[in-house]
Amino acid sequence: MSPRTLVIIPTYNEAENIGALIDALLRLSGQIDVLVVDDHSPDRTADVVRDRQARYPGRVHLLERPGKMGLGSAYVAGFRYALGRPEYAFIAQMDADFSHRPHYLARMLRRIRRGWADVVIGSRYVRGVNVIDWPMTRLLISYLASVFVRLVTGLPVRDTTAGFKVFRRRVLEALPLERVHSNGYVFQIEMTYRAWKAGFRIRELPIIFFDRRRGVSKMSGAIIWEAFFKVLELRLRSLLGRL
Repeated sequence: MSPRTLVIIPTYNEAENIGALIDALLRLSGQIDVLVVDDHSPDRTADVVRDRQARYPGRVHLLERPGKMGLGSAYVAGFRYALGRPEYAFIAQMDADFSHRPHYLARMLRRIRRGWADVVIGSRYVRGVNVIDWPMTRLLISYLASVFVRLVTGLPVRDTTAGFKVFRRRVLEALPLERVHSNGYVFQIEMTYRAWKAGFRIRELPIIFFDRRRGVSKMSGAIIWEAFFKVLELRLRSLLGRL
C-alpha cells in the first residue's frame, strides 16, 4: 500500500471555506485524507465537515473541541491523532481559507516523497515576496518577523512563520510535543526551530500566498507579542540545553 498523507486543518468559523477545500484536497490524490480540528465554531463549520464525511467515507476526520483553544494546541492534537495511525507516513498542515492553494500541496508531497527534505515548507519569501492582496502593514510585520527570527535563532529559513508544511512522520515522532505550548502563529516558528535543532532537513518550496477569500483573519496584537517573547525564550532554552 502506498504511504498515506493526513492533512490537518484547524478551523474556527470557516464554514464558508472548509467544504470546498476538502473537495479540492481529496481530488489531488486517493492517498490523501483530511483531519479538521474544529474549536466549536458558532457558524457550524463542523456540520459542513460531517457532510463531507458522508460523501467521502473513511477519508475525512473530525476532532471537535469544546471551545476556542488556540492554533498551536489544535495542531498538536492533530499531530497526536496522526501519530496514532501508522498508515500516515506524511503529515501536512495548512490554513482553511484558501490562502494555501491545494495544488501547491501536490508539489510539496512529490518533493518529500523523493527524499528532498524531512520538512517541506510552502514559502512566501524564499524567492522575493510572493503575497497577494495583503495590506502593506501586515506584509511588513510578517516579513520582518522572519528577519527577527533568523537574527535571534540562526534558523536558516526565509519564511519562519509559514503555516503550510509537510512533515515526515519521523520528525513529529522525534519532537517533544508535550513541551510545545505556543498557541498563536509563533507555533509555526517553534515547530520549525525544534525540527532544525533536532537535525532534520528543512527546505522551502516557493508558493504564491493569497489573502483569504472569505471569512475574517484571526491575527491580533496579542499574537504578535506572544511571538516576540516566545522566540527569545526558545533561543535561551536552546543555549541552556533545555529546549
